[in-house]
Amino acid sequence: MDDTPGPDLPIYVRDFLQTVAAVVLVGLLLFGATGVWPPMVAVESPSMEPHMTKGDLVVVTDAERFAGPAADEYGVVTSDASEGYSRFAEPGDVVVYDAPGNRGSPIIHRARFRVSDGENWYDRADPNHVPAGVDSCAELVNCPAPHDGYITLGDNNEMYDQVSGIASGPVRAEWVVAKAQIRVPYLGYIRLLLAGKA
Repeated sequence: MDDTPGPDLPIYVRDFLQTVAAVVLVGLLLFGATGVWPPMVAVESPSMEPHMTKGDLVVVTDAERFAGPAADEYGVVTSDASEGYSRFAEPGDVVVYDAPGNRGSPIIHRARFRVSDGENWYDRADPNHVPAGVDSCAELVNCPAPHDGYITLGDNNEMYDQVSGIASGPVRAEWVVAKAQIRVPYLGYIRLLLAGKA
């Protein structure tokens, strides 16, 4: 039996394997801390300005992790129930949701208030975020609420997602894939460039 050691790996192969191992380790640590994959999303539009801008990288977590005070049973704090809690300079959580039938990337907007199936939510809506001239639930899209869920709004948008057509109804709790926690300016442009969305 030959006891002579085999040839060493070339240095570039060893460096490549070490880099891959480091990336995998960081990925596993981020997944362990956040509970979601991917643990970061890139902001693709100006809908959350000035608190998030296109090209920002946002660290996200599972909705039930790090739930703030007044969080509902799904871990989300809405703007109307925030009791002094705020994320990104305004009351309530910023959620990442992916509604069935959505052909684009998941949406990252603020959860304004929660509605129940059949609820007339026009009376709770901010008149500044519904179309001009709408005076009742009957004139408002998705009112009464076709199911339980969140009424959402981009901080820089004029109308609720459920009125403007961004969401096909109140955002069901199971559509919420994550909550935004930390914003890193400009770093998301790398991801947007790779995806052809910059």
